[in-house]
Order: sequence, then C-alpha cells, then structure tokens
Amino acid sequence: MKTTKWDIYDQLKTEEDIEGFIEASIEEAKNDTDPKFLIHALETAARARGMLKTANDADVDRASLYRILSGETDPRASTLAKIANVFGYRLTLVKQNA
Repeated sequence: MKTTKWDIYDQLKTEEDIEGFIEASIEEAKNDTDPKFLIHALETAARARGMLKTANDADVDRASLYRILSGETDPRASTLAKIANVFGYRLTLVKQNA
C-alpha cells in the first residue's frame, strides 16, 4: 500500500477555509501551553494564503516570515501580532483555568 503525506494546507482553498482552520486551531490550543502549536497554525495559514502576500500584508520580509513561522525561533510578540492581524486576529492573554 502506497501512502502519501497529508497536509491540511492542501484543503485551505479560500479565506473562509483559512479562517475556519485558525478558529479550530485556537479552540484546540486552549488546553495546550506550547505557543509553537499556534505558530504552526499561522504558518499553515500563511502558506495557504501565500507567504509573499502574508509577508507584505504583515510588513515583514518573506525570508523573515519563513524563519519566524518555522518554529525554530522565538519570535517577538509584536511580530506575531502583525501576522495574526493579517488574518483578522489579535493576540490576547487569557487567564488559565485552575
């Protein structure tokens, strides 16, 4: 049996698809304290939307956007806020449930 790697990116065809994916990722991340989960979600959304378009809209150069969303660096909150803003979201702090 031959298998192929599945990537949700291939399913994100419209802005509505991307928004739904981000919403689902936010919901899934509510119990996850690792910020890399949401950074990966932003990376997937940026690939679906187009890295160059996302970089231009966030006022970040494309190479930096790849590096920021790679999960290998600790990006600044201000930069993540710019990227989230491109998709219509803002970064907020939420009190953890005890």
